[in-house]
Amino acid sequence: MDKGLGAGIGDRISHFQNSSCSDGVQEPCIWASPGGARKIDIGKQIFCNRSLNMKNIVAVGFDMDYTLAQYKPETFESLAYDGTVRKLVYDLGYPEELLEWSFDWKYMVRGLVLDKKRGNILKMDRHKYVKVAYHGFREMSKEEKVEAYGNTLIRDAFDEPDYALIDTLFSLAEAYLFAQLVDFMDNNPGKDSKSTDYVRMYKDVRAAVDLCHRDGTLKQMVAKDPKTYINEDRSIVPMLKMLRESGRSTFLVTNSLWDYTTIVMNFLCGSHTLDGGITRNSDWLQCFDVVITGSAKPGFFHEDNRANLFQVEPESGMLLNTDNGTPMPQVGDISPGLLLKEKNGTCRIFQGGSVGHLHKLLSIESSSQVLYVGDHIYGDILRSKKVLGWRTMLVVPELEREVELLWELRDLRKKLHLLRNERDLIEDQIHHLKWSLKSEGIDVDEQRKMCTRMDDLEYQRDKARLSHQEAQRECHQKFHKVWGQLMKTGYQNSRFAHQVERFACLYTSQVSNLSLYSPDKYYRPSEDFMPHEFEIIPL
Repeated sequence: MDKGLGAGIGDRISHFQNSSCSDGVQEPCIWASPGGARKIDIGKQIFCNRSLNMKNIVAVGFDMDYTLAQYKPETFESLAYDGTVRKLVYDLGYPEELLEWSFDWKYMVRGLVLDKKRGNILKMDRHKYVKVAYHGFREMSKEEKVEAYGNTLIRDAFDEPDYALIDTLFSLAEAYLFAQLVDFMDNNPGKDSKSTDYVRMYKDVRAAVDLCHRDGTLKQMVAKDPKTYINEDRSIVPMLKMLRESGRSTFLVTNSLWDYTTIVMNFLCGSHTLDGGITRNSDWLQCFDVVITGSAKPGFFHEDNRANLFQVEPESGMLLNTDNGTPMPQVGDISPGLLLKEKNGTCRIFQGGSVGHLHKLLSIESSSQVLYVGDHIYGDILRSKKVLGWRTMLVVPELEREVELLWELRDLRKKLHLLRNERDLIEDQIHHLKWSLKSEGIDVDEQRKMCTRMDDLEYQRDKARLSHQEAQRECHQKFHKVWGQLMKTGYQNSRFAHQVERFACLYTSQVSNLSLYSPDKYYRPSEDFMPHEFEIIPL
């Protein structure tokens, strides 16, 4: 049995089942300390892949978009989808029928891979074996999957340029649109010159997405009404203050520019009035030592990056150390009431630069003293972990519901385990009988009895296999009707889970979950088991 990332969660779920969290009533939660000082729901837990002693951390950094600021997919991703469709039609010449399309924000999940050449969307396990595959929205048969991805002598790497990795929540809308276009072009041959040229269609979708971000339309809409597009989280400010009061430096590194950054952070950290409004002020700056905007990650994390670092004047957005002092273009309302006023002792605000600048600004002596929290495996986590050696925490919002479902479905998962063992036992008996029948010296009556027994076992096997498949399908669809469990494909960790395990020291559902633990906590992973250990480990 695979005892990787997903199994680690399962170990904890088993532990939770034996824990009475309040008044003797069993609940899906853990204690934050052995003394039971604080109760934490399992959906808010911080999971650990590699030991991390927070006492060794001197600086904690954060990404903003989809880390501190959690966007609402039903509004923000729909906004991005609509903008992309309009760009395809009006700028790239796609049929006007696309304007009637809508976005199902629940359909796509992270961890998928787009096959640009074939028009397929794949979910694979950690060994890069394709387990679930769709051509557009049509599920591919087992034979089609084998023919496309299982009949080569050399395994495909499933990387760029032939494939696209859907590893961020920002990518879900474009993946859904790509699937729609595949179906549309397949069902309307000759409708457009781009018909069945899936590679070109994907490039056009990417170009349209980039146009939406480049012209500032998306951010302008968010800036006008942040609460429509961003989830409120009142725990962020206490979490940041806790880290600073514990003696750590805190910093923000985001690809967004200052004008948008200040609007989003003020929404997240500003004072909320009784009528639901927000009192805009610069108090959030007191939560950070350094803010770096326009960082151009992941290039920011390369130590040989020679990008210039400019200081930002917060009221006007001007770059103070430029040749001509040209102010940066603003997003949204820039009336004096929205502008932040820098105070003595508050953080320093910059644009551009590189990780070398950041280390100097914070007097970082060793990269292992930095914990960086982000949502993007490749843009935030892989580079900072693999290139720099920073400690890392990945924010996976989907994890909260996933862990809660693991708790709710614990009986079904036990049933699956028993059915699998029953099927394996019957198959072993069948194989033993088949070999016994080939032995010499068996009389006719004994052969007849063995054949009868074989028929009975094969009937039991088919029945057990069907029961197992039905239970497995039921469990799969409880997580997601199409793609199943985020961190699993069958009994193997998914490709996404494998990336999380490789590059994230910690992972959790929300950045503010840090506030539920001591800033000096020693995070320790669960024990790794090989299959031969797991089968005999005392529970």
